[in-house]
Amino acid sequence: MQSKTLFVYTLTCTVLSTLLIGGCTEYQRDSTLSRILNDGVLKVGSIYSSTSYYNGATAPEGFEYELSLGFAEYLGVKLEVYPYYSYAQLTDQLDAGRIDLIAANVTITEQRKKNYKFGPAYQTTNFELVYKKGENRPRNVDELEGNLTIVANDFYREPLINYGEESSIKWGETNEKDIEELLEMVSNDELDYTVSDANVLNIARRRFPNLGIGFSLTDNLQIGWMLSKRSDDSLRAALLEYFGSIQSSGRLSALEDKYFGHVRKFDFVDTRAFMRAVDTKLPKYREMFEAHASEVDWRLLAAMSYQESHWNPKAVSPTGVRGMMMLTRATAKDMGIKSRIDAEQSISGGARYFASLLRRIPARIQAPDRVWMAMAAYNVGLGHLEDARRITESLGYNPDLWIDVKKHLPLLRQKKYYKHTRYGYARGDEAVNYVENIRRYYDSLVWLESQSTLPNFDEEQEEDSEDSSTVEADTTDNS
Repeated sequence: MQSKTLFVYTLTCTVLSTLLIGGCTEYQRDSTLSRILNDGVLKVGSIYSSTSYYNGATAPEGFEYELSLGFAEYLGVKLEVYPYYSYAQLTDQLDAGRIDLIAANVTITEQRKKNYKFGPAYQTTNFELVYKKGENRPRNVDELEGNLTIVANDFYREPLINYGEESSIKWGETNEKDIEELLEMVSNDELDYTVSDANVLNIARRRFPNLGIGFSLTDNLQIGWMLSKRSDDSLRAALLEYFGSIQSSGRLSALEDKYFGHVRKFDFVDTRAFMRAVDTKLPKYREMFEAHASEVDWRLLAAMSYQESHWNPKAVSPTGVRGMMMLTRATAKDMGIKSRIDAEQSISGGARYFASLLRRIPARIQAPDRVWMAMAAYNVGLGHLEDARRITESLGYNPDLWIDVKKHLPLLRQKKYYKHTRYGYARGDEAVNYVENIRRYYDSLVWLESQSTLPNFDEEQEEDSEDSSTVEADTTDNS
């Protein structure tokens, strides 16, 4: 997936003031934006999906939801989200004037622009032909052998139609399954092929690592919010200014990183190994993670432990850190740990040490950035993290945003930077990879538990034969 900001827009203060405050003309009083401001409500249509809108544990979540919430706050109005199960329902609501706009990972195409207006493009994506790895990879339409089924709407149909102008493609459609269900069917050998946009596919491959890309049907389609053709330009002008503001402030990049940054790189072997470990190793230690997680989500603690030791209590690195949470001697002593290779002691010590790092991250840094920074500190040390934050600020970036700090952590390897820091040289690039890996593992655990597929410990489960192995890839320095 290519996910990047595509625009830099500037509106004059005079124009913006006219739009947001309202003017004297009848047109301004009756404008779409004036109506929203007078009603005090922004009505946004979205789609139930992992990339747009879903109900989290305590509140709604999703990339499009957070963008919509930000726009409502920008206008000073209340947000009302109307999520649907199909794009056809969404467009019906927009056509009927029951919602003000659609925020649902909608691609901007020439055909679509004939019937709707769009706000500024803020991401790009491709549509991919998806197959199961291990089967013959189709590299073009002529190599398709089997059933191709897509979600029955124009958003998935149009790429096939346009691609089919050069060659003939036959496919089936379904109203009973969403794209994530179709991807799962491909993974489970219940369907030969489907079509998915890259945003959804990148997230799905964390759950179904055997999904492969045969070939691309499109190239760099832009994504934007969709507005009614009947609406005037007042709402679109406000969108231009809003997206321009979150682009310049770094808020858009931070949101993109939160939802997509850690899934852009995909490692098939690592993901398969993790999923196997969830079945074979995690059940033995799950209750320990739950018991000692305290201030953090136990699944996050478990993901950290997998990155550290692959859930091997006797793991040891070349630098001498040991155990499930790979503690140094000094950290173990500070946490009152007598045996670093005792699984429960290590988990307890690691959990308390991580909680202490969270408390020491400046209070102004908001979640989830403070969590990612505390993780980086667990790996590279709090002092080195602070050095990286100072470098980040000195170069004109925001030291309180993980998206900016992670760009500059690798500079701790370069003498021109680390010679001016308090703590000197550090492998900052490894800290970045460390955090991104844990985020992927954590997402997988959250999804697995939501599907009720996390196994419980079986007392008769055999001890893993790798308990005495040496872990060389994880070289955590907790000093």
